[in-house]
Amino acid sequence: MQRDELEGLIRLHPDFPQPGVLFRDISPLLSTHFQATIDLLAAQFDASEWALVDAVVGIESRGFLLAAGLAYARGKGLLIVRKPGKLPPPLHTMAYTLEYGEDALQMAADLNAQRVLIVDDVLASGGTLTATCSLCEQAGHTIAGVTTLINLKNLNRFAWRDMPARSLFVYE
Repeated sequence: MQRDELEGLIRLHPDFPQPGVLFRDISPLLSTHFQATIDLLAAQFDASEWALVDAVVGIESRGFLLAAGLAYARGKGLLIVRKPGKLPPPLHTMAYTLEYGEDALQMAADLNAQRVLIVDDVLASGGTLTATCSLCEQAGHTIAGVTTLINLKNLNRFAWRDMPARSLFVYE
């Protein structure tokens, strides 16, 4: 299946979850074409780049789905980043600022350092991805790449150490 065909399966919801927001629902895409979506996400990186990845990092919660699919498809490990209170200690924690407040992310502190590809469903402001990159480095991991299914490019200028996120669908 082609990228444009997959993009047509993303359902638009104006004014959700609040007025002025155009929510892009990936549920229809994943419900019928999960494998094709994972294949296209994986194809953003060539074989030499995949050789530099030991594990895929998924960010709570829809990033878990994509990360697990990529890890399985490429024979890589899987690491997860969660909101506080969802993982047992020992943990690394990274606080970050949201548009309206603060939040934090956590990941296991007792795993060996690896070369990681970070994946999330949507890149909006970039706060969650930036915090995850910082968290991974705090945990001793080396970031080999960052990818998202959707990049709302007009809301961010995300790059981690001059490494932009690769995204399957980009909206200006």
